Amino acid sequence: RQSGRRYNLFLKRRLRIDKRHQSKDSIFFRDGVRRIDFVLSYVDDLNKEWEKKLERRKEFERNLQKAGLELETEDKKESEDGKIYFVKIHAPWEVLITYAEVLNIKVPIKENDIPSMVENPLDCMLAPLRLPEKVMHPEPDYFTAPFSKEKQELYLINDESTFFSPSMRNRIVNYILTRCPYGTEEGKKKFGIKRLLNNGTYSAAYPLHDCQYWKKANDPNCDNERYTLYMEWARFLRFYKEQPLDLIRKYYGEKIGIYFAWLGFYTEMLFLAAVVGLICFLYGLFTMDENMSSKEICDPAIGGEIIMCPLCDRECEYWRLNTTCESSEYSHLFDNVATLFFAIFMGIWVTLFLEFWKRRQARLKYEWDLVDFEEEQQQLQLRPEYEAKCTQKKKNPVTQEMEPYLPITSQAVRFCISGATVLFWVSLIIASMIAVIVYRLAVYAAFASLMENTQTLQPISGLLTPQLATSVTASCLNFVIIMILNFLYERIAIWITDMEIPRTHMEYENRLTMKMFLFQFVNYYSSCFYVAFFKGKFVGYPGAYTYMFNRWRNEECDPAGCLIELTTQLTIVMAGKQIWGNIQEAIVPWICNWWGRRKARNNPENLYSRWEQDHDLQTFGALGLFYEYLEMVIQFGFITLFVASFPLAPLLALMNNILEIRVDSWKLTTQYRRPVAAKAHSIGVWQEILNGMAILSVVTNAFIVAFTSDMIPRLVYYYAYSEDEDSPMSGYINNSLSVFQISDFPERNKPKLNPENFVICRYRDYRYPPDHERRYLHTMQFWHILAAKLAFIIIMEHVVFIVKFFVAWMIPDVPADVKAKIKREKYLTQKILHEYELEKLKERLCQGDKLATEKEFIATEGRMELSRAM
Repeated sequence: RQSGRRYNLFLKRRLRIDKRHQSKDSIFFRDGVRRIDFVLSYVDDLNKEWEKKLERRKEFERNLQKAGLELETEDKKESEDGKIYFVKIHAPWEVLITYAEVLNIKVPIKENDIPSMVENPLDCMLAPLRLPEKVMHPEPDYFTAPFSKEKQELYLINDESTFFSPSMRNRIVNYILTRCPYGTEEGKKKFGIKRLLNNGTYSAAYPLHDCQYWKKANDPNCDNERYTLYMEWARFLRFYKEQPLDLIRKYYGEKIGIYFAWLGFYTEMLFLAAVVGLICFLYGLFTMDENMSSKEICDPAIGGEIIMCPLCDRECEYWRLNTTCESSEYSHLFDNVATLFFAIFMGIWVTLFLEFWKRRQARLKYEWDLVDFEEEQQQLQLRPEYEAKCTQKKKNPVTQEMEPYLPITSQAVRFCISGATVLFWVSLIIASMIAVIVYRLAVYAAFASLMENTQTLQPISGLLTPQLATSVTASCLNFVIIMILNFLYERIAIWITDMEIPRTHMEYENRLTMKMFLFQFVNYYSSCFYVAFFKGKFVGYPGAYTYMFNRWRNEECDPAGCLIELTTQLTIVMAGKQIWGNIQEAIVPWICNWWGRRKARNNPENLYSRWEQDHDLQTFGALGLFYEYLEMVIQFGFITLFVASFPLAPLLALMNNILEIRVDSWKLTTQYRRPVAAKAHSIGVWQEILNGMAILSVVTNAFIVAFTSDMIPRLVYYYAYSEDEDSPMSGYINNSLSVFQISDFPERNKPKLNPENFVICRYRDYRYPPDHERRYLHTMQFWHILAAKLAFIIIMEHVVFIVKFFVAWMIPDVPADVKAKIKREKYLTQKILHEYELEKLKERLCQGDKLATEKEFIATEGRMELSRAM
């Protein structure tokens, strides 16, 4: 019986293949002429709302046809699974020119006559990085002007079917779809495809990719831009090539184009930071043997004779300083003079990055016709959710029309609930961080005991100290908690933003951006802030230790400083996030698509149509780019806020971003439906966030160098307390450790065992010895070091800020050649339009409308003269 069904299905499909000879892998209607600009799909399920959905669809499609769009429906029998209907939409020329005027779309009027920039002498060296000219610049450079139906002869219209690019066409159709009404329900006029998708009337709405990504289309009229993007951009083997930004913009629209332009520029700028960071790291590596501090710690006659106080109460034993020999050597890799230089360098680098990006953005605005761009009405229009939930209306002072609004009292209540929810979740992050700190305090004693008593760990005990073991496991645990909280909060942030009922799409995106960034800022950076600025700072001293919750003794830093622990924390969280992010972005969509298309893989091309192939892909949602920006901005924080502790962070970020560009391009080109083209003239609110982080980074790095690294205490010792002129740093370790008399230990702190009957132990601090009249109080050296730290912070911040503001002032936001091109284009556009108007007036003069036309002619000619004079 089963085989009989399969045979009947085979015959039915064979008949369909015979009936239609041409491939269904086409982007045209059945006539092969009209291009498919958009596709709607729906499943005709016979549930209780079936009739209501059918009425909505009929009304909606009828109104689309009234708006001038042409529709063609593919019956469900024609679909691969026999369940889905597809409605193909074509926008004819008359519709395109009408809405091109409404949307203020700029179109070519004259080929650009401004000579290109002077050739770069390095171009021959950069030739291997270049893409073919046809890929980089798929269209000639034109002067453009906003489209007007009345002045069609002005524009360079060679072919009506190709004058508007596919991305412009799908943007126009989407504009109509978002405004088309489909009936009245509960006394309210309902409209927009988004609502119909939300209530299940349609299952999907999307523009088509122009061909399969791995091969060119058979149709000679197809541009095959998707195939070109895949071959030249989306494959990892092209990682060293420049990005075809003009082609990306042409195919996906300006909003996606500007994201990839920003990501590419950020990656290019990271190259300089990575090289300088690597040099600083190599300096630390090559000077490891010259580091006097680690030499003294490792010396059996110095570090081997210094007995350190126990690191936990009762269970921990006294230990010799030279057991931390290896970790002190490795800490020099990151805690050296080059660290200070790199912290200052990165403060200036971040300014250069932001200022040069403004220039790059200005150039793109000109090249992509975004100079006079105002936010699209689609971004500024009222959200359907806002209209549905706001029952009260008031007159708009601009349009003088009645429109819905949310009362102030309702707004205040919603903002209070929203604020309380955000505060609760931020508190939850802080609570989880405290839990990780408690874990560190609780397991330290266990690690110390385990490593002392386990023979198998003896060979690596020098490298894997209890401090390092605790730090690594705590960092891994912290990373897992970060990922779990991210997963939960993402849904909470969307829910509370929906609850606030933002008025426009732009308001919605900005509010969600601030909530998500605030949360992720606290989530990702809180553990790094703890290690950098709190760990080891509030320990107390033997006999008077500070306790958390009066139970767990606060952590101490390694004798070589806390910087190596901050480096460990930063590396695990940053690298873990990048690896996990790439898995989520690349592997998850691929598995979903593989599973969704498993039945269709063996179907012949004649049956598996272009609209079905795209239907089976993942949806690139309205917040798709939001998550991409968020990921990169969090990474930007890692390489700027804590870079003084890890000079290799920019190198890690560079390697990740080279992969990120290709992963993002691959998934967008191969795994996702084609997004609706949208305009954007900048990276939006992210620019302000980056500016804020750039300023904060100067402060955090100054504090890291001053309070987390050992640089300032070493410099104070070198210049003020050193007694050996031949080797100024000798004796530093002994000087930095205070003395404690073991008999002064209270019973709570005293170790259970003291087999060698030690009388004194040492601890990291600057306090008077037990035989001094001011025993265990801070010495004058402590206050000198503190004053030096505060002075360093003030000086470093002021120097870096002065240089930053000077650099920002020196670099103009808009390049001089771009300013000239903008003026030239405006002048030429006005001239062409005025000449066109004069020609029209001359025609009217010839036809006899003398008096009125003569005055108009004189006025127009005068306007032209003024324009020339300007």
